[in-house]
Amino acid sequence: MNVLIVTAKALNSSDFGGVEEPFSLFEQWFHEARASEPNDPEAMALATVDADGMPDVRMVLCKGFDAGGFVFYSNEQSAKGAELAATPKAALLFHWKSLRRQIRIRGSVGAASAAESDAYFGSRSRDSRIGAWASQQSRPLESRASLEAEFARYAEKFGGGDVPRPPHWRGFRLTPRTIEFWRDGANRLHDRLAFERVGDAAWKRTRLFP
Repeated sequence: MNVLIVTAKALNSSDFGGVEEPFSLFEQWFHEARASEPNDPEAMALATVDADGMPDVRMVLCKGFDAGGFVFYSNEQSAKGAELAATPKAALLFHWKSLRRQIRIRGSVGAASAAESDAYFGSRSRDSRIGAWASQQSRPLESRASLEAEFARYAEKFGGGDVPRPPHWRGFRLTPRTIEFWRDGANRLHDRLAFERVGDAAWKRTRLFP
């Protein structure tokens, strides 16, 4: 097992192309997934825990990533919002079947900036923006007709004007503590490469048994 501290210096290793830190490799794999996946290459599973410690998982869309973390958007009054408010830690999983690869990420979760949230909300279609107002996400719904009536009510309220971002709708940023890359290998001899943050500019790099 190969363990080392990764800094800005180049690695003398051929593992995964001698990658120095996880973000450049993530960007490469994500770019390749966008070219090969038939649907939603940005889809990722988001795992949280509730007040009883029961795990909860659902698919969300990654709408931004950089060295600061991975960003997704939601209603903070939803189940995931309440769980993250109580326990601001989570795990992400990207799985790209076309490439036979996956990436696991764990870390702490905080709020994306209001400017980030406003910019992304403004990029959504008008109907999607109205839908964010109409849906009381995760709460009981009497019927589909009730949801459609709420949508119609907000569409009338905003008329032809701007649809602002609801105060309860915002971005979340997961700052990774660990990132693990997995790719399929013959005879179940898969490749696994894990990174653990050990400082602002350093990562511990570990190759794992499959």
